[in-house]
Amino acid sequence: MRIRTDDDVYRVDAVWLGPPKATFPWRARYVAWGVGFVVFLLTLTVERQLGIGFGFFSTAWGFVVTIGVTRLITSRISHERPLGAVLSMWFRELTTPREQVTGDGGAVSAAKIRVRTERPRPNRAGQRVREARR
Repeated sequence: MRIRTDDDVYRVDAVWLGPPKATFPWRARYVAWGVGFVVFLLTLTVERQLGIGFGFFSTAWGFVVTIGVTRLITSRISHERPLGAVLSMWFRELTTPREQVTGDGGAVSAAKIRVRTERPRPNRAGQRVREARR
């Protein structure tokens, strides 16, 4: 007896192919359209902040960057890991406490180490104990 899972339901992507009888030549999920719109606005904002004027080529490069970033983001998103989970994981990864890698103290100095002029002598009491054990 074989038990069928419900994976077939989730294999179908919610995609919008365009208006009826005039579909787009590519498939894009609904979440990709939303992510792409936000990424495009952010890309145009960054271009303006960098001093790049609004023109044909700047907008075209904005589309190219938007497509690349949107594909990168949506490749990490699925029905098992939705956009909200990916964003919260990214936020928690950036804000988590980190191990402190720098020391708290200052420079190391040997000024507090005592130095004797004579060589230390062996302890006679320790030698007697060792002889008694034999």
